[in-house]
Amino acid sequence: MTAKSLEFGPMKRALATVCLIGLAFAAGCRSPQEAGRSGPRAAAPADWLVTPGPYKAAVEADAALGTLRLSNGLVERTFRLQPNAATVDFRNLVTGETMLRAVRPEAVVVLDGRSWKVGGLEGQAEQAYLSPEEAARLTANLEAFGFRGFRTGPIEERFSWKRRWPDEGRPWPPTGVTLTLEFAPPAGRLPGVSVLVVYELYDGIPLMAKRLVVRNAGTAAVHLDAFTSEILAAVEAEASVNTPPAWDVPGLHVESDYAFLADSPKTASRATTVWRPDPAYTSQINWPRETPCLLESRPPLGPDQDIASGTTFETFTTWELAFDSTDRERRGLALRRMYRTVAPWVTENPVLMHLRSSDPQAVRAAVDQAAATGFEIVILSFGSGLDMESEDPACLAAMKALADYAHGKGIEIGGYSLLASRHIDAATDVVDPKTGRPGGAAFGSSPCLGSAWGEAYFRKLRNFFEKTGFDLLEHDGSYPGDVCASTVHPGHRGLADSQWTQWRRITDFYKWCRARGVYLNVPDWYFLSGSNKTAMGYRETDWSLPRERQVILGRQNIYDGTWAKTPSMGWMFLALVEYQGGGAAATIEPLSEHVGFYEAHLAQNFLSGVQACYRGTRLYDTDATRAAVKKWVELYKRYRAILDSDIIHLRRPDGRSMDGILHVNPALPVRGLAVFYNPTDGELAETWTLPLGYTGLTDVARIAERDGRPESCRLDRSFKIRLPVRLGPGERTWFIIQ
Repeated sequence: MTAKSLEFGPMKRALATVCLIGLAFAAGCRSPQEAGRSGPRAAAPADWLVTPGPYKAAVEADAALGTLRLSNGLVERTFRLQPNAATVDFRNLVTGETMLRAVRPEAVVVLDGRSWKVGGLEGQAEQAYLSPEEAARLTANLEAFGFRGFRTGPIEERFSWKRRWPDEGRPWPPTGVTLTLEFAPPAGRLPGVSVLVVYELYDGIPLMAKRLVVRNAGTAAVHLDAFTSEILAAVEAEASVNTPPAWDVPGLHVESDYAFLADSPKTASRATTVWRPDPAYTSQINWPRETPCLLESRPPLGPDQDIASGTTFETFTTWELAFDSTDRERRGLALRRMYRTVAPWVTENPVLMHLRSSDPQAVRAAVDQAAATGFEIVILSFGSGLDMESEDPACLAAMKALADYAHGKGIEIGGYSLLASRHIDAATDVVDPKTGRPGGAAFGSSPCLGSAWGEAYFRKLRNFFEKTGFDLLEHDGSYPGDVCASTVHPGHRGLADSQWTQWRRITDFYKWCRARGVYLNVPDWYFLSGSNKTAMGYRETDWSLPRERQVILGRQNIYDGTWAKTPSMGWMFLALVEYQGGGAAATIEPLSEHVGFYEAHLAQNFLSGVQACYRGTRLYDTDATRAAVKKWVELYKRYRAILDSDIIHLRRPDGRSMDGILHVNPALPVRGLAVFYNPTDGELAETWTLPLGYTGLTDVARIAERDGRPESCRLDRSFKIRLPVRLGPGERTWFIIQ
């Protein structure tokens, strides 16, 4: 593939108005109103992914039955309140299926060395299912924390968010309802101590959250050794007499904000989400009784925290999202809606440049180029020479002058700082509990955030932002969950509290950034604690491969990365200058000599709604190159709302056939935007089936290629249309759907 082959050529195409009748909704799954139900509730009236409005969260109390029902029409959790409070049903209202087979405590806390159940009911004879009649006969454990009352209210923000960038305008805090259950220990035990079990249920999505608050109103401190904030005896997803190589788990995505060393929802949930066998479930058909059907959410270590008199301790939050389908795309849409709902800052998506120099003249030149092309942030990248840990007044003044210059041009400015993946010294680095010596960290060596160095590091970063007015932090090697066996670091006592205290330090800092409006690029899964963006997912050394290979690989990375991420949640990369080798065959510089490849990256990034780290010394070198960059930025900004919306995956790039994606958003005037690419050196023609169910269109779509005249097309009863696309060698095009 040559540079020339990646440039646009003339294209003539026609829009089909013929539709095919299909048998499935959208991408092949049933809409909620069509789904069969096995439970007593009425069928959901609309697809919540298209029309979330009808699904309002509420708490209903039934005094006659002694129950509370937490429901939003999509998911429902029911509690019996006597003789103790416990969850007795957890139902997916879209499918009509219960997700609960047995009763467990609401939580378990270990206080002053003793394990206490919080709530719960006992005496269930059969653990495979729970009938309403048996639920009414269950008894209380007199040695458990007992139910004392409940209260409800609106959802409160977990921390402040200062909006500074274009976003979807989602509410913060999210709309919904909070239900708080209060429990106290048996009489005469742990005087003044109580445990609050706090649920949040959100409007318009089958999602709830849960956390614990341990309150100490007594006269003496108590020690929280450990806790389990969620215990669900769930209906198994797979029944097998023999033990399979890998088990299916129930259709419930469980994830907490106690997350680190992660790049996806799956890896983010591994720290606290545990699906394990249930020894009480003796009637399961698996012979060794190893079916993973007991959910626990708990920290892997500690927290090992003192709760002083008159204070409280709050656990991490666990979110539980009920899937209503096994379809991969629908599950991905649900996950992305979850992040848009409970971490809406992820919808901020500024246009980024990574500058490889912190020299004032180079920074001003880059700011000027950003202003000329429509870029929005200049980041002083790794290797630029920026030192965000400096407290030298002259250095801070120089950086403030650069920030003032950028702001005067309407451009924001940010910087790079490395944290965890580096060695400081023996007194600072985490101590391996296996050897008693520094080392053994996720990245080999890493500073302990509870060390004196760690305390100073975060003070210096705060000072840098306050003194300079910088707007973004690229925080590399964020805290990866390392434990530390040191007993002399001022920020923790020893091994048992080392993970909790380090996680609190990093997340408190990120929340400070979110409240200040500092944009956070963090190559880890800290979205639920305030970060904006992580890597879309790519191999860094691939940017040293020949240019033509980078194009296809980059588009594959975007396609793969957006199954669980919104386009705005992941950054891509483009090495304008040499990066990790590769020489002249790999680099885009000189830009004017490789403008076709440059445009190919600009096009596939912006048409995917994905921002990239354009890393180099400049954005353009000639008027023609400037015009090319500006063209794609302007196109992105013209359709920003729909391009930042969710992606329906049509076909993964394979280098041999046409590939494409479809952006959808039923809340916008532009309901969809389909993009197609021809990666080959020959002409390709194909008729695509576009699933428009998630656009909210039901009868007629008006479709225009690029800025052409719209044509009307009638949707079939599976909400699909047939669209012919013809592309010349290396060409790309897009269709606007209204």
